[in-house]
This record gives sequence, structure tokens and C-alpha cells, in this order.
Amino acid sequence: MGAAILPDLGTEILIPICAVIGIAFALFQWFIVSKVKVTASRDTSPNAASKNGYNDYLIEEEEGVNDHNVVAKCAEIQNAISEGATSFLFTEYKYVGIFMVLFAILIFVFLGSVEGFSTSHHPCTYDETKICKPALATALFSTISFLLGGITSLISGFLGMKIATYANARTTLEARKSVGKAFIVAFRSGAVMGFLLAANGLLVLYITINLFKIYYGDDWGGLFEAITGYGLGGSSMALFGRVGGGIYTKAADVGADLVGKVERNIPEDDPRNPAVIADNVGDNVGDIAGMGSDLFGSYAEASCAALVVASISSFGVNHELTAMLYPLTISSVGILVCLLTTLFATDFFEIKAVKEIEPALKKQLIISTVFMTVGIAIVSWIALPSSFTIFNFGVQKDVKNWQLFLCVAVGLWAGLIIGFVTEYYTSNAYSPVQDVADSCRTGAATNVIFGLALGYKSVIIPIFAIAVSIFVSFSFAAMYGVAVAALGMLSTIATGLAIDAYGPISDNAGGIAEMAGMSHRIRERTDALDAAGNTTAAIGKGFAIGSAALVSLALFGAFVSRASITTVDVLTPKVFIGLLVGAMLPYWFSAMTMKSVGKAALKMVEEVRRQFNTIPGLMEGTTKPDYATCVKISTDASIKEMIPPGALVMLTPLIVGILLGVETLSGVLAGSLVSGVQIAISASNTGGAWDNAKKYIEAGASEHARTLGPKGSDPHKAAVIGDTIGDPLKDTSGPSLNILIKLMAVESLVFAPFFATHGGLLFKILQ
Repeated sequence: MGAAILPDLGTEILIPICAVIGIAFALFQWFIVSKVKVTASRDTSPNAASKNGYNDYLIEEEEGVNDHNVVAKCAEIQNAISEGATSFLFTEYKYVGIFMVLFAILIFVFLGSVEGFSTSHHPCTYDETKICKPALATALFSTISFLLGGITSLISGFLGMKIATYANARTTLEARKSVGKAFIVAFRSGAVMGFLLAANGLLVLYITINLFKIYYGDDWGGLFEAITGYGLGGSSMALFGRVGGGIYTKAADVGADLVGKVERNIPEDDPRNPAVIADNVGDNVGDIAGMGSDLFGSYAEASCAALVVASISSFGVNHELTAMLYPLTISSVGILVCLLTTLFATDFFEIKAVKEIEPALKKQLIISTVFMTVGIAIVSWIALPSSFTIFNFGVQKDVKNWQLFLCVAVGLWAGLIIGFVTEYYTSNAYSPVQDVADSCRTGAATNVIFGLALGYKSVIIPIFAIAVSIFVSFSFAAMYGVAVAALGMLSTIATGLAIDAYGPISDNAGGIAEMAGMSHRIRERTDALDAAGNTTAAIGKGFAIGSAALVSLALFGAFVSRASITTVDVLTPKVFIGLLVGAMLPYWFSAMTMKSVGKAALKMVEEVRRQFNTIPGLMEGTTKPDYATCVKISTDASIKEMIPPGALVMLTPLIVGILLGVETLSGVLAGSLVSGVQIAISASNTGGAWDNAKKYIEAGASEHARTLGPKGSDPHKAAVIGDTIGDPLKDTSGPSLNILIKLMAVESLVFAPFFATHGGLLFKILQ
């Protein structure tokens, strides 16, 4: 078998140091962004001279116009957006906090009752010759790790939102100098979020494992069983963040677009539009806070799934710490790789023209993937024995270290393929979106037909990529291979999140430029940043969905092992009914979230119309709209509407497991995975394509686009309707579905001992 080259002490130093480097790099990027001053122009005190020095220089850059009002206005708008986002998240977290406490109690009671709250030690599940810690200890530590995962997830989302609202006006002000400077501010801010999240997730998990080890000692099976709560906590918070934030942002967006652009013919982000602040707040709570929590959840679950399987393989049985922590070492190296990659965008190359933005973001993906492949090879060589065994449904499978390297690498490259396919189908630089834009000539109906067809077609290659990575990784290293393939896809999470957060920051920057009354030239620059950001947001969602499929399958494998199921036979009625019900759940969930957006948007449209009709001087721009009412409509609707979809996802595994047992539950998990991935990809890409088709017509960059425009033309109005339909698809239902498939799987894994002992009540009664 042999031992790993890297000593245990080396691993124990490497992981926390990489995490600390990640946090330090994030703070350094934040420090650079903070040098762009937003509020100095309002400070008239004598000691403000040095601050104003920087600011005056900044203002005079804009064609010799020294206009303090622009900066003051930007600061005012930024504050309004920041306050709206903060108050929404605090309201959301209050409700989510209550849920977290209740669910923690549920975990403790259910898992504690597996052995009647006994405190005596018992023979281990996988090795009867050894004595393991009591089930009550697993219940307690699972509850603690659930709370830790949940809190880390909420903090990740909140920090992301704070950074985005800090950077949006700064990006707008830098756009007056050049598009390159604006790009760097937006990208650095995205990097702050990416590195903070990746490093925090890793550090908290590593510290938790070490603290739990003090109690568990040599019982690694019990230790990593308890750690699975971390993934459950992360994902359950992400669900509420994604659904709540998604409903918030899209209610405001649909309301603002339908009344503003279609009925009143005013530009996007016009300050006369009452829903415009709510719309910009929504970008931060939905796309930033929601996405941050979502990818943190994926990362936590992939790590947990890999650790659970490893703990019952030779790594765990022989107590090989370095090999055991291989998943965390991959993530650690990922932080260093992403740090190097980020420098290519911010320091090594400078963006001088609009057309260089999208290629620069794509290069980030390619560079990080290539470097990460080398990183994984090195880690696999030094952190793994040359050969070892992996638990595979009751038997130990012999695996070589180069096979595990291929498992991680195939996940990493599958992520890149999914990213590029998503880009091809959602960027207006390619024919699919241009065809959708062209279909607007004949009205909204053909636009909708073309958009739906594009979404369905865009599923083909990503599914093949996921299928190949599952086949390769499972053939080499069973379910552990699938779990590390998911980690491979998520290993460049810091770069992925930086690219993803860049989009909403640019979107906000454009909104602020419009509201502050800046020149058309600056709006063109922020629009170019935003259009690239739209595509990168779609790429980010592609990554999230692809990794969710792999994570879900890995968790499914861990669940099947823990519930002591040897085979899942589709031909047995118990499993088949589960498959059917599971495949239906994503549709039920999508229906709930879509309708929630529709209901909230209805209220928003009515309010915006009311203000336009009843506030004198609003259209003329002589009076200010009542932004606060629109913010309140979005907040109230999203808090109220996020509960039913959340309850559906959280209660399904519990109800099925208790009433129908583990076999039917395994069918439900498989069914929801298979159908959820398809709907999620098609919904995200359809929405992204409609959005960029609209932007293609608005930009008028090519001869073809100019024949469809300008803004306000019939084809443009048809494109706006398509974009409005796509909004809840790409930002609410689609991205939330990947949480549905992961969350049900990780929840089933956490409760597996309870279901295996007390589940299947209905079948027991009927027998």
C-alpha cells in the first residue's frame, strides 16, 4: 500500500495556511477597491483636503467636467441600495434563524432516538469488531456541525452582498476613466467574495474536524458521519437565500421592466421608475448572496460526501490523516491556483477596449483549469499512497493514486466544458442568441418559441459531460471518485465566484450611472461590462448545476451505504414509485417559485402604475418616486413566498423516509436528480439567452442588430417580453433546483440511521 509522501504534520499546516492566504488576499483586494473614494465630495471639513485631492482628480478625468454632484448622487444611490439589501437580509435571516434552531432540534431528536438516547458505546456499523461512540454523540455533533454549516453559509452570503454594494458605485466612477479601470474594480470586488467564501468554508470545516477529533479519537467513521451536518446546514440556508433572493430580485425586475420599458417607454434603470432601487437591491440579495450560499453549500456537501466514504475506506480504517484529508488539500491548492489566476486579470494584462472584456473572463476559466490540473497531479502524488482501497457498496475496491487524479481532473474539465457550452448558448456573440433576437421581428410569440428551443437544446452537451465524468470517476474509484470529481469541478470556486459576482456588480454600476444622470458614453461602458457579466452569470449557474449533479450522486452513494442498502432495484415497486415522485418534484418546486415571482410581480406592476398615475410631475422628473414602498413589496413577498418551496424540499425526505422507508427514498433521490438537472440547465440558459437577445438589440453593435432596433421598436418590445418571462427562469427556478437535488440527498444522508431503524412505517403496517 505504501504511505503518502506528505507527512501528517505537513497537511495540518498546509490546509489552514492556504485558507489564511485566501482571506489575506481577499482583504488586500478589498483595500485596493476602497481607494476609490465615493463620499469625499460631501465632506467639507478643513481636514478633508487629502481625501478630496484624490476625488477631484477622479472627477476631472471626465472630459474636464468637475462635477461634485455626480459623486454625491452615486454615494446616495449606493447607500439606498446597501440599506435595502442589508435590511432584507436581516429580515430573511430572522426567519431562517428560527428554522435553523427548530431543524437542529429535529436532527438531535431523530438521530438520538436511533438507539433510544443510549449513552453506551456500540459495535461500529461497518466493522463489528470495533467499538464506536454512542448514537447520542453523533446526534449532538451532527446538530453542532449543522448549525456551523448554516451560520457559515449565512455569513458567506452576507459578506458577498456587503462587498457588492460597496463596489457598485466605485465601478461607476471608474467607468469615467476607462472601461479597463471599471472592469478591474468590479472584478477585484468579485474576487474578494470568491476568496473569502472559499477560504472561510475550508477553514471552518478544517477546525470543526479537529475539534470533533478531540472527542471521537480513533472513531473516524463516527467523526465524519457527524460532519455531514455541515453540508446540510450550508445547503438548507442556501435554499432560502436562493429562493427568497430570487423572488425578491425578479418581482422588482419584472415590475420595473413591464411598466417602465414597455408601457412608459423610459430606459432601464431610469430614476423616475419607482421599482428601480428594489431592482438593484435584488441583484445583490439574489445573484450575490444567494449564489454565494449556493456554491458554499455545494463545496461543503462535496467535501462531506468524500470524507464519509473515505472514513470507511483504507484511509479511515488505517488512520492515514493526509490521505483522509485529500478533499481539503485539493480545495487548499485551489485557493493558491485561483490567486495566481486572478493576477492575470488584474495585474498582468490590461483591458483597453470593450471587446476584450468577455475574452478576459473566459481566460480566467481556462487558466485556472490548466493550473489546477497541475495542482491536482502534485497533490495526488504527494498526499495519497500509491495504492489504497475505497469502500464500494460493501466491498473494498483497489485504487491507484493516478486513478484518483483522473477522477478529480475529469470533474474539473467537465466543469470547463459546461461553462463554455453555457457561454455559447447565452452570449450574444454567437448564433443561438442572435437567432433568438432575429425571431423578435415577428413578435414576442416567436421569440418565446425560439428561446425555449434554445434552452432545451443547450442541455445536450452538459449532460454528456456530466455522464462521462460520472462513468470515468465511478469506474476508477466508486462513489468516492464521484465525490472528488465534484470537488474537482468546485476546486476553482474562488475564480468561479469572482466571475459570477462581477456580473451583478456591473449591472448595479450601470443602474447607478443611469440614475445619477451620467453621460451616454459612460452608460455604454457599463452596459458592455453588464452584457459580459450576464454571460458569466450563466456560466456560474452552469458550474453550480453541473457540480450539484455530481455532489448529489456522491451523497446518494453515501446515503445508500449508510442506510445499509446493497442494491437499488428499479424493477421493485417500492423504488419505482419513488423514481416517479422524485422526477415530479422539480416541476412542483418550479411551479411554486414561478408563481411566487408572478404574484409578487403583479403587486409590483400595480404599485408602479399607481405611482405613475397619481404622483404629479413623476414622468417629467420634477418629483421623486416612492422607492421605499416597492422595496417593501419585494421584501414582504419574498419572505412569505420562500416558505412553501423550502418546506417542500425539507419535508419530502423526512416524510418519504419515515412512511415509505429507505428504498423508496433512494428512488425519490434518483428521480429528482435526473429530472432536476435537465430543467435547471434549460431554465437558466433560456432566461440568459432572452436577456442577452434584448441586450443585443439595444447595443446595436452589428448591422443585423441595428435592423432590429433601436430601443422602443417593435422587435425590442418583443425582446423585453422574452427577457421578462426568462427572469424567474434564470434567477429563481433554475438556480434553486440545483439546491433541491443536493439538499434532499444530504438530508437523507444525515437522517439515514434513523430511516434505516424506524422508517417505512406504512409498509410495516400493511405487512
